[in-house]
Amino acid sequence: MSLVAGVDTSTQSCKVVIRDAASGELGRSGRAAHPDGTEVDPSAWWQAFLEAADAAGGLADVEAVAVGGQQHGLVALDYQGQVIRPALLWNDTRSAEAAEQLVRELGKGDRARGAKAWAKAIGSVPVASLTVAKLRWLEDHEPDHSARMAAVALPHDWLTWRLAGSPDVNDGGLVTDRSDVSGTGYWSPFDEDYRRDLLALALRCCECSTPVLPRVLAPDQVAGEVAAQGQAASVLAGSKAVLGPGAGDNAAAALGLGLSGGDVAVSIGTSGVVSAISPAPVADPSGLVTGFADATGRYLPLACTLNGARVISAVSALLGVSHQEFDRLALSAPSGAGGLVMVPYLEGERTPNKPHATGAWHGWRLSNSTPAHAARAAVEGVLCLLADGLSAIEQQGLEVDRLFLIGGAARSEAVQQIAPRVFGREVIVPPPGEYVADGAARQAAWVLTGELPKWPRQGTKVVSGKPAPVVRQHYDEVKAMTVGSNSAG
Repeated sequence: MSLVAGVDTSTQSCKVVIRDAASGELGRSGRAAHPDGTEVDPSAWWQAFLEAADAAGGLADVEAVAVGGQQHGLVALDYQGQVIRPALLWNDTRSAEAAEQLVRELGKGDRARGAKAWAKAIGSVPVASLTVAKLRWLEDHEPDHSARMAAVALPHDWLTWRLAGSPDVNDGGLVTDRSDVSGTGYWSPFDEDYRRDLLALALRCCECSTPVLPRVLAPDQVAGEVAAQGQAASVLAGSKAVLGPGAGDNAAAALGLGLSGGDVAVSIGTSGVVSAISPAPVADPSGLVTGFADATGRYLPLACTLNGARVISAVSALLGVSHQEFDRLALSAPSGAGGLVMVPYLEGERTPNKPHATGAWHGWRLSNSTPAHAARAAVEGVLCLLADGLSAIEQQGLEVDRLFLIGGAARSEAVQQIAPRVFGREVIVPPPGEYVADGAARQAAWVLTGELPKWPRQGTKVVSGKPAPVVRQHYDEVKAMTVGSNSAG
């Protein structure tokens, strides 16, 4: 029996799963927390990986490893491979103004023309989360750090590099995959290649002066071999496991779910993500849909929100109730929460691009001033936000045959029961799992055996409900009043 390991280096934690390469059966797993914040020293990711791998019983008997990770984060390295400054994560919005600068500059001062040019070039329009915007912010606000930067990596690239023993970054030591690199803002899903002209635009330099970028590997290509040395020796114990190229978290989750054409995943975790499998890249000049690649050779257009499960957690804390009691309260209130509407932009928002927006309650009356109505409004607000993302995906001409509900908040009974009413269609709820780590493990099995395995999925349920279009109608009305037009700022 061959064992493979999948790693999810996410915003909040590191998860390691160890599965049988042929059957996908879970053998063991481990987890360790990441520090809070929107910028993190990457060494914390390494320590969390070691703790999670140790909790999973070590990787000595594992034959292949792959890493799925949070997208967009900027890891700036010098010529020796040393981290120059804490990594700026995807949810760090200080680069919002930089993103707007880049859009306007490519359009010669015209934002609409710039948005079309960016969408045509990379399938996406820069927002604060994309790496290209963070590079412009670094150049403008920390020029000394920018000047020292010899190489740029993403979080999963960096962790794969550490697992390989930190090979020379100037000699092809850094590797990545097409799914994660498609979220940088300087790689084209149309050309399947880097756009160094856009990287140079971000750094205000010539193309010949741009930093080293990771080699982009095919989904089943070997990225190297695990190096069991230093701090890793205790958990790797002489392992000679091969390394997969890894993937961005959304693409890894799609791989873990086994999504195919016509499938759409709605993930409610730290962020909210609506992603679809597409045979061809997309280009949305509105910026609502980003034209990413997936981890199989196809494409993964998606709409991402900054606000997800933490909105529900915040309202639960505000009400002073457990998540179980929160679910009971939300399901006890009527559909539409008696006219109480929550616009859940608690962390600003990316869909629509309103990085400085705040959340809002509207329609508060004595009749709906109850914990149950507040809980219901919070769930409906998050789901309406994601329904906007689903509509944006459909507007790109993508068919939705099956809708999967995943992520931490998908375990909520209230979310499951209310989702079909807001989305207007039944939802498929797979069993709780670490789908990013599972997708990475499935890729590791692919790299090891040369064939993408078909792992069965047990325990999936289908949830139906009568559509309630009035919920979204009221949400849209309130959203228009409270946040204005769909523009940044």
